[in-house]
Amino acid sequence: MRRGRNGSGMIGWILAAIVLGAIGFMAFSPIFERVDPKVTLSHEGYWNFKDPILVSVEDQSGLKSFKATIATPHDEWIVVEENTPSREAKKTFTVLPPKGVRRVEAASVTLKIEATDNSLWGLFMGNTYNEEFTLVIDQRRPVVSIVANSYKIQKGGSAIVIFEAEDAHMKSVTIKTNFGKTFIAQPFMKNGYYASLLAWPVQEQTFSAVVVARDYAGNETKSTIPLRLKDHAYRVSNIELSDAFLDGKIAELANVYEQTAGVDDRLEQFRIINEQVRAENEKVIHDITSKVSKNMITDFNPAPFYPLVNGQKVADFGDHRIYSYKGQQNISNAYHMGLDLASVAMGPISSSNGGKVVFSQENGIYGNLPIIDHGFGLYTLYGHCSEIHVQEKDTVAPSQQIAKTGMSGYAMGDHLHFGVLVQGIEVRPEEWMDAKWIYDNITSVIESAKFTINQR
Repeated sequence: MRRGRNGSGMIGWILAAIVLGAIGFMAFSPIFERVDPKVTLSHEGYWNFKDPILVSVEDQSGLKSFKATIATPHDEWIVVEENTPSREAKKTFTVLPPKGVRRVEAASVTLKIEATDNSLWGLFMGNTYNEEFTLVIDQRRPVVSIVANSYKIQKGGSAIVIFEAEDAHMKSVTIKTNFGKTFIAQPFMKNGYYASLLAWPVQEQTFSAVVVARDYAGNETKSTIPLRLKDHAYRVSNIELSDAFLDGKIAELANVYEQTAGVDDRLEQFRIINEQVRAENEKVIHDITSKVSKNMITDFNPAPFYPLVNGQKVADFGDHRIYSYKGQQNISNAYHMGLDLASVAMGPISSSNGGKVVFSQENGIYGNLPIIDHGFGLYTLYGHCSEIHVQEKDTVAPSQQIAKTGMSGYAMGDHLHFGVLVQGIEVRPEEWMDAKWIYDNITSVIESAKFTINQR
């Protein structure tokens, strides 16, 4: 009898252990996970009832089934149904309108999503995601019209465009170019109007720009900006590196820059400084000068820039420099993206136009470098300074002295490297130093646009 009771007790303990083990296994095993599938949609709130809606489903146990249904108050269609279990952690489904249905009378539709995973949780039924999304149907494209623009743009130069873009559900208004740059349009004068400076990079052989307006439903309108293109031949300079230069300035910089640490070869030091360090320094400049205010602008009337009194040009903008050394061709190359001006040693540098200082420190080959934001995506920079008299976040007044010329960074003699940038792209400083060019290509266009807008 006692042995029977002991045997029963042992069996009970074994069964309890098995049950606890099973519970523990179900609690911690991935095949019994208890998390519903995660679902994301490419459209939120609006749909043009044309472009596909992409539904992404994620679940660690994979997907057992998926169903998407489109419903109106009077109709309902199953547009996607898949019941083939998959172990993929992520799947994407394409939702399109029902076949043969291009329009619906209802102002909105309901998109119902049901997704069940491969988990054995819930009596082997898995976890199920059920959600309904209301999508406003909008099949009207935004309206875009060019109000005014510069007549032409020169290679390496600037231009302006002012346009109207209207849509009840506008999502974005941008300017796309043939070389991958997207210019940001700033609100101008009245709601629905926008303006932007444009820039044609020296390195690009051609230029085209298109205003792109897109609403939340996915409708899109494009309007080409009608600009006449004017080519400009920039100098190609073949420069022979000297031992004095390599043993002097390059050796000096190589001892400072961490990119050349451990590099003893003089030509390799030069190549690293001329290409790698330059690229890193220019990225800092481009990131800072790519920003554009979202505030509405009502006018833009810059004065010509004369940063250095009696400054004489000593190097051109856009100069493509190709370096060689004792018969070794094309050691390295780079574009000179500013205008070098020189007067007297430690000459005073002024900002002809007011603005905000957005950078004021050392920046590699550019040396001590203040950068000023003049608004509307226009920036100026002043390289190789011996002294900087302004700090970041300072507001600069027109004609205020901001620095003194020098030899800091990658400079062989005392001078100013003057740069002008439009939304992160270097442009010809000579244009912005010319009062007639500014009027013909910028301010007169703004005046024309303001007159037209005020008539509407």
